[in-house]
Amino acid sequence: MDAAQRKEKIELYGRGYDQLSATLDNIPKEMWQFKPEPTAWSVHEIIIHLADSETNSSLRARQFVAQPGAAVMAFDQDVWANKLDYHQQDWQDALEILRLTRKSTYELLITLPEDVWTNSVIHPEIDQPFRFERWLEIYSGHIPSHIEQINNNHKLWLASQA
Repeated sequence: MDAAQRKEKIELYGRGYDQLSATLDNIPKEMWQFKPEPTAWSVHEIIIHLADSETNSSLRARQFVAQPGAAVMAFDQDVWANKLDYHQQDWQDALEILRLTRKSTYELLITLPEDVWTNSVIHPEIDQPFRFERWLEIYSGHIPSHIEQINNNHKLWLASQA
């Protein structure tokens, strides 16, 4: 990834929360608990997941910079959703956590020197070193992929109402 591509990914990352917020403004809250199938996530669960994922990913970003070569924690998102009972967690708090964490990490990313992007950490689920550029690829697309999931849930909910 060259500097221009990286800048584009960083800007995509920086717009993630606003894109999510705009999407949620168009989704009726009465469908936020709707699950298209028993193992699928509701909009509410997606929001809580994004807050948990964002806090974990922000710590990873900081490790890439401050402690390259260190081990990072893995987490099983489905176990977290189940064991932490995502439907009982406050979605407004989760959105605020997500907003602030993403803002803080974005502000860090735009200040980093070029050489830091070759740093890597040890991820227990990945056989090779996990590079910072790969982290950026994953997390710049994380919110957009869940926006697609939210929009799909909305379409399925509308169809179930007909």
